[in-house]
Amino acid sequence: MQKDIIVNYDSRVSRVAMLENGRLVEVYIERPLQHRIVGNLYKGIVANVLPGMEAAFIDIGLERNAFLYVNDAIPVWDDLDNHSLAGQSIENMLSVGEEIMVQVVKEPFGTKGARVTGQVTIPGRYLVLVPGADYVGVSRRIENLEEKERLRQMALNIKPDDMGIIVRTVAEAVSEEVMRQDLKQLKKMWQRIQRRFYEGGSPELLYQDLALTCRVARDLLDEEVNTFVIDNVQEYEKVLEILDYTSPELKNRVKLYERQEPIFEYYDVEKEIFKALDRQVWLECGGYLIIDEIEALTVIDVNTGRYTGKKSLAETVFRANLEAAEEIARQIRLRDIGGIIIVDFIDMFDENHRQQVLEKLNEAVKNDRLRTYVLGLTQLGLVEITRKKVRQDLAAFLQQNCPYCEGRGRILTPVVVGIKVEKEIKKQIPVENAEAVLIEAHPEVAGFLIGAGGSNLKKLEEETGKYLYIRGNADVHMEQHLLVASGNLEEIERLALPVSRDDKLELVVEEPHAGNPGNGIARYHGFVIDIMDGAERIGQQVTIRIEEVGRTSARAKIVS
Repeated sequence: MQKDIIVNYDSRVSRVAMLENGRLVEVYIERPLQHRIVGNLYKGIVANVLPGMEAAFIDIGLERNAFLYVNDAIPVWDDLDNHSLAGQSIENMLSVGEEIMVQVVKEPFGTKGARVTGQVTIPGRYLVLVPGADYVGVSRRIENLEEKERLRQMALNIKPDDMGIIVRTVAEAVSEEVMRQDLKQLKKMWQRIQRRFYEGGSPELLYQDLALTCRVARDLLDEEVNTFVIDNVQEYEKVLEILDYTSPELKNRVKLYERQEPIFEYYDVEKEIFKALDRQVWLECGGYLIIDEIEALTVIDVNTGRYTGKKSLAETVFRANLEAAEEIARQIRLRDIGGIIIVDFIDMFDENHRQQVLEKLNEAVKNDRLRTYVLGLTQLGLVEITRKKVRQDLAAFLQQNCPYCEGRGRILTPVVVGIKVEKEIKKQIPVENAEAVLIEAHPEVAGFLIGAGGSNLKKLEEETGKYLYIRGNADVHMEQHLLVASGNLEEIERLALPVSRDDKLELVVEEPHAGNPGNGIARYHGFVIDIMDGAERIGQQVTIRIEEVGRTSARAKIVS
């Protein structure tokens, strides 16, 4: 199987695509300002102890307190006899106000806070260090029994007395000396974490995992990966630096993408990502899947669709189910669906057919890095699959609850829409036979396109060679934008700027200014008016005089 990793890096969002034989199977998305927290270590404070639930809430400095189960509360790095704590109630183990080291094992979802554990693990390139434990484990994805035993013996040789070791999949075929070097770095890291815990305040972040590109290079780049392509010079150099230490023999597989065409479009990834948001998925045979997700359950229904087969009905159903099994495994990985998954295959009455479909499904999920278990296929064609849920699924990253239907459906987020609009602007605007262009978009999308202080707008103008005026309009659908007018600069400026210096207007102060809390924000025909000292008048109608007019907003003063 040929594997390729494609990295699209931007200061606002970084994306990684995993391809297997040219097909998209996994997508990772991370925004630098919203760094993932799974794997992070915190010095937290016990906020509440709940004996009835045998759990506690831990303040780790995030918006919502983290949740800690009693079985996860045993601090394996402590000097206490951990076995003596097993089976105790949570109130005997923790008290309100106590400081405790915890590690995040599950991201916050919806209204739920993060889930944490007191049992710390620290990942390296080849090993995972488990302070306080006394065992050696080897990745279940290493199937060669002789190699598995060789790695186990090497791990036993180097294991410290007070720590456990888990050998990672990428350690296959490495030497004991390489393992020792990895362990040395992990032990140094653990010493720094302990020092920060004992010397620092709380709540406090003690350790943060690598950013997305470097984390993928550490965890996924191995001998099976053909190319690791990155479209950003800085990220490219960071990955090479990591490989200098971990796997210098893999550096020649890392490539810098330098084409003009966006990297995800060149590798045909962009459209596949958005297809992964569709409810209906077509199979090559003409059948299709229907995928419905709710918070605790995902249901996948298999249908024959246009597929009529060539032999008997039983053979037609069998072939459709066989192809569906492989595609279901891919869709689960691609969409990052976790929890309980119920698959409704088309009814099969031949026991041999049922067994072959189940074997195909089991074989297909082996490529999944997350723990996935497939239970038996019933005569009704139902299969239950459970998959570990670590983070939000793909749809949660790319979509938000729709304000137009009060949350009953979903739409793309302003960031995703903004990126799409940017691409369309870069394609369409340069060919416009005009000096300037006026574009309208939803206010949240317009704000993204303009950027802080107009920085992104300036960049767009440089790339298109046109003067651009972008105006927010709440009446424009979140996922759409309008090319209102194009022409010479004077005409478009007159049309785009609805106010002039010394104009007097009566407006309602809508909200405080994000960058200057003392000021208030009002809007006039979608144009932002920054009202000096207007924060105290939010919700009130005031008379203002325009003092200064800019490209994207105007500054005003209250006159009465």
